Amino acid sequence: MQEPVAPTLTPAQGRTLALLRRADEPVVFAPEFVAQLLSEATQAVAELSTRLGGETLWVSKSFLAKVHGCEVLHLAPDDFEWRPATAAGFVAHKAIELAINWRGEPAPAEVVDEAMARLADQADGRGAFVAGLSQADWAELRSRAVDRCTKFLQDFPPLPLSAHPVLEAAAKWRPAGTIEMGSKVDLVVGKPFGRESRLLIVDFKSGYRSFHHRDDLRFYALVQTLRQGVPPRKLVTYYLDYAESEVEDVTEGNLRSALMRALDGIERHIELTVEGRPPQKRPGVACRWCPLQSECEEGRNFLHGDNPEVVADLDT
Repeated sequence: MQEPVAPTLTPAQGRTLALLRRADEPVVFAPEFVAQLLSEATQAVAELSTRLGGETLWVSKSFLAKVHGCEVLHLAPDDFEWRPATAAGFVAHKAIELAINWRGEPAPAEVVDEAMARLADQADGRGAFVAGLSQADWAELRSRAVDRCTKFLQDFPPLPLSAHPVLEAAAKWRPAGTIEMGSKVDLVVGKPFGRESRLLIVDFKSGYRSFHHRDDLRFYALVQTLRQGVPPRKLVTYYLDYAESEVEDVTEGNLRSALMRALDGIERHIELTVEGRPPQKRPGVACRWCPLQSECEEGRNFLHGDNPEVVADLDT
């Protein structure tokens, strides 16, 4: 039988693959550390649950980003509506999912068209949005999604099915109480092997780098660790526009940091919604699209300064 021919990588693909490869020495976290992290998280979440007074709380990366940002915006009603610019992420994700499992060589436009057709059939908000697009909005959304899918297929290293790649990989952790943590990761690569850390978590982004991208990935790693008992090995933010990656090894320190940030965010939410603490305004990048901008002097002053670079996430 003829051996399969290894794909010829572009310099961009080779550069990224070199960052993602496993080291020769296996990464294994001490079982005592994982057990202690789980114990601390379980106990803290149980105590926080009692302060919620029976309310159920879903803790996600977006929840934590909001509560650690402007608390006034965190409490404001969510009036988010999909637009072609913001919907391009989930369409591209669906197209990439199809492309990874496609028979033969996938053409970006072909898999995007198939992704949009499948999404339009879904009985949810995303499906209703895609199905109700005008011709112009459909064309704009398609163009944006094709751009992102093309960049992934041309610049990210090919993913063999033997690497167990999973797009939109959901993970949840629910201890006793009324609080549940969950994540949906853009891409998870690898398969379990005892206590060895082999999983690679990848978040795709378009636009500029942002400090909160690393916080998002550390939260993903925390949920995966609490759920499975084995931490991932690396966290990767892949910037499609630049064909570049920021890579961080998972460590005991950043897992503890993620847990403290999550617990602090839950406590802030309880203080604001149950215990009546007045919210604090915290001007930042989110002021750019905040629905409260017209009535917020602090936010307008921030925007009129030298500050913000708007960050466009693939998954928003």
